Amino acid sequence: MVDDVTPGSIGTGLPLKGAHLTVTSKEFTEQLILGAIMGIAFEAAGADVLDRTGIQGSVGAREAVKSGEAAGMYEYTGTAWITYLGHSKPIVSPGKQWAAVRDADRANGLTWLAPSALNNTYALAMNEANYKEYGTKTLSEVAALAGKDPGAVTLCVESEFANRADGLPGMEKAYGMDLPAKNITQMDTGIIYTQAAKGSCTYGEVFTTDGRIRSMHLVVMADDRKFFPNYNAAPEINSTALKKYPAIATVLDPVTRKLDNTVAQTLNAKVDVDGQDPHDVALEWMKKEGFVKGG
Repeated sequence: MVDDVTPGSIGTGLPLKGAHLTVTSKEFTEQLILGAIMGIAFEAAGADVLDRTGIQGSVGAREAVKSGEAAGMYEYTGTAWITYLGHSKPIVSPGKQWAAVRDADRANGLTWLAPSALNNTYALAMNEANYKEYGTKTLSEVAALAGKDPGAVTLCVESEFANRADGLPGMEKAYGMDLPAKNITQMDTGIIYTQAAKGSCTYGEVFTTDGRIRSMHLVVMADDRKFFPNYNAAPEINSTALKKYPAIATVLDPVTRKLDNTVAQTLNAKVDVDGQDPHDVALEWMKKEGFVKGG
């Protein structure tokens, strides 16, 4: 990374001067932005940073951090708990979910720093016209509507969501829904948003931090029974690198605390809707928040 940034509210005294740190991420928009944010923070604190963001698949990026090829990345607590650590049942409390992942991953040479409020989990969303017609705000209300008027609740979902225990089958069980197969249409992720916006299906499966939720004016249903796992983003750092450069934690903590779903939706939309470059979006946000200067 060659951003000409200097300390703002983070990095004062250049505590990472002399450090050579590699940052990584998965390949989707939000991860590219978060990877850039981490790298820019390290740059402002004086480090030389190698950008290895955009690794295909979840496992590759994690393995880079685990092996020490990368110093860190932003990872999701639910992904670590379920996909990497092999647990089938998520923990309802976001804080307890993070703590369980932190404790379990110590043995893997990984240290989880304090988590953000950014929670990129599943949800159902509808367009404003359908919201005005049906008025549902929670998944319990969607279940009640399905019981009262079965034809009113049609879903657009990904094939993976349709078959995962923490997806549609589990959601139906948790909320007492029994939707007929003809009311469920499987399609690619991007198409779901446009079909939900058009009202072709009453509810579409979405990810809670996706920028298209705001740009397409979709209304998200609250998961009032806390069924869906928590996928809070937090820095996952190679423990050896953190021991060598403990300032990594103090540099990242204020940045992580600013990340929430509203921030994520806004930044993701700049890339997915407006066509901006993820790194430029990250840098603009870091400067706007006063974390760094210059660039």
